[in-house]
Amino acid sequence: MLAFVLGCVPATVLGAVLCPFCDAPTLVMAEQIQMCDHLLLGRYVSGVKSTEVTAGSSRFEIVEIGFSKGEKFQKGQILEIPQYVAAAEGATFTLMGPEERLEDWNAPMEATAAAWQYLSKMPLPTTDVEQQGKRLEYFIPFFESSDMTISNDAFAEFAAAPYAVIKPLRDKLPREKILGWLNDPKVSVTRVGFYGLMAGLCGREEDAAILEHKIMTLDADFRLGIEGVMAGYMLLRGEEGLRVLEDGKMRTKVAKDAAGKEVPLPFSETYAVMQALRFMWTYEPERISQERLKASMRILLERQELADLVITDLARWKDWSVQDRLMSMYGDEKFAIPAIRRAIVRYLYYCSQEQGEKGADGTAVRPAWAVRADELLKELEQKDPKTVSDAKRFLVR
Repeated sequence: MLAFVLGCVPATVLGAVLCPFCDAPTLVMAEQIQMCDHLLLGRYVSGVKSTEVTAGSSRFEIVEIGFSKGEKFQKGQILEIPQYVAAAEGATFTLMGPEERLEDWNAPMEATAAAWQYLSKMPLPTTDVEQQGKRLEYFIPFFESSDMTISNDAFAEFAAAPYAVIKPLRDKLPREKILGWLNDPKVSVTRVGFYGLMAGLCGREEDAAILEHKIMTLDADFRLGIEGVMAGYMLLRGEEGLRVLEDGKMRTKVAKDAAGKEVPLPFSETYAVMQALRFMWTYEPERISQERLKASMRILLERQELADLVITDLARWKDWSVQDRLMSMYGDEKFAIPAIRRAIVRYLYYCSQEQGEKGADGTAVRPAWAVRADELLKELEQKDPKTVSDAKRFLVR
């Protein structure tokens, strides 16, 4: 879920349908297993090191069978994998691949007894939406397993899952553990965004203070995943939470560090709020109204370093209320930056393309804002034809 993620837009939103504040792997273990005909647990027997002309080999004794198509393999059988693996005698490995041609199998992966239980019992991916949620429940107890193979894969399952599948599991999530992980310095920073979002999804009203403290205490210049914590905070507090973020991250340029000292507010903190707003717009439009989110995004128009991104978001959200303000910015030396001016041109173009609803006679009357945008665009074409031409070349039509 992950891109919240989680960077991204609107990428990691932030990840289209995936968990918005998570970095998802190419394939989770279940997807790899699903492509195999055989899943075995092998005990390492011996190996022959690779040379300049061979890849070496490794011998394993099959000790457990997860599944084997056509029962091709049996316990006690010795397999010689055409790849050298350096391991202690008796170490156990998962062996899996298609058909019987061992050259095409996945590289052996060392696995503890716990990892084998996890892998051999896991439900495989399904296209049934209802079953996807039930399947995902299996991975919840393994988020912070002491076995990193298990922990990383369980987390990856949620990172690769659509938010719409995760959301109904809110009552299944371990609320107190998630709050603990969120504030545990030993937990990977790559999980902060996910745990922050989950804390908001499954949390109680009193949990908001924990998230607010984490958001408002600046303990680094760049905080990976803080946008997920901000989104979780807004899930818990709605518009009240949004106002706190506006005052503490958008209308100000200072913050307080862990010692309570006033320090400059990093650009990344304000950008994180933008990402959180995008999340709320895309995934939780009923929690905070879209009109309220537009108003919040407009606050950042004055921020030179963010203006082009803000204008792009407002155009995407079809907020056509700032046309005159953008024209004023176009002529302001403070905003005389090519990227900002191109963003203004694109905004006006998209606005000018808006069509009104058709009347009884089947004719659509253009909205007043579309007519106005057309006029302003023509005005800019007279004043600055090159910028208008450059901007139009890369329009998404």
